[in-house]
Amino acid sequence: MLATEVFITCAVTGSADSVRKNPHVPVTSAQIAQSALEAHAAGAAIVHIHVRDPNTGLASRDPVLFSEVVQRIRERNSSVILNLTGGMGGDLVLGPEHAPLDFGAGTDFVGPRERMTHVLDLLPEIASLDCGSLNFDELLYGTTPGFLRTMALAYRQHHVRPELEVFELGHIELAKQLQSEGLIAQPALFQLCLGIKYGAPASAEAMKAMRDALPLGSHWSAFGLGRMQMPMAAQSVLLGGNVRVGLEDNLYLDKGTPATNAQLVTRARTIIELLGVRILTAPETRSRLALAAQSSN
Repeated sequence: MLATEVFITCAVTGSADSVRKNPHVPVTSAQIAQSALEAHAAGAAIVHIHVRDPNTGLASRDPVLFSEVVQRIRERNSSVILNLTGGMGGDLVLGPEHAPLDFGAGTDFVGPRERMTHVLDLLPEIASLDCGSLNFDELLYGTTPGFLRTMALAYRQHHVRPELEVFELGHIELAKQLQSEGLIAQPALFQLCLGIKYGAPASAEAMKAMRDALPLGSHWSAFGLGRMQMPMAAQSVLLGGNVRVGLEDNLYLDKGTPATNAQLVTRARTIIELLGVRILTAPETRSRLALAAQSSN
């Protein structure tokens, strides 16, 4: 079922160690805000925000950095929809087989309250909620149904719309359980995450299976990693969904050509419009998703 109107999300910087691979990956608060605004000008209604340590370029969950980015964006633009990550603080690098609890460098594992400190401080319109654990080679991203219940309840109490990030079918089942418990309002907002090494593959079959498993009437977007970003953007529209692109998921415009966020949004917009589909503005997207008014923080 081809969509007739879609919104674009741009995932601006992510948490991967990608800064060395593309000079356009934003690092400082000023760079992240500027890149988000450029993506919005190119057609992204929503910008999905991570932050990075300005000294190392590595991912951070420092609430001060989130506050700086949000302030910089809002000083210049009150329209773009902000979607802050709620997924940091779940990384476990297991030790050797004989001592797996001797966690390695890169481990950053905290409870649900600490994972969403910046969200409850800043009250964005949307914050992500990763609906399950996942393997990344030697790194385990971990969360529990209990953690998710705590976060979903806090989001609901503070009128922050959860974006339910699902990496395989079991994550959708967990999200449905949270819905059945009244922790997530219907219709829910889902992000289908495709192409993660040990998650759902970036294929038409996987996307359709995940779409078909969603609760009836859900809002949903999808993305593919790397070179599958644009094919999955087109596939999402063909299946009735919305689109996410950005440097969190893919670093290149073409093979060997580092991209900017604005260029990726422009490329996705061109594909969508060539399919005869209209791009929704930020105010139209806010209305479609019944988002709370932006915080003045």
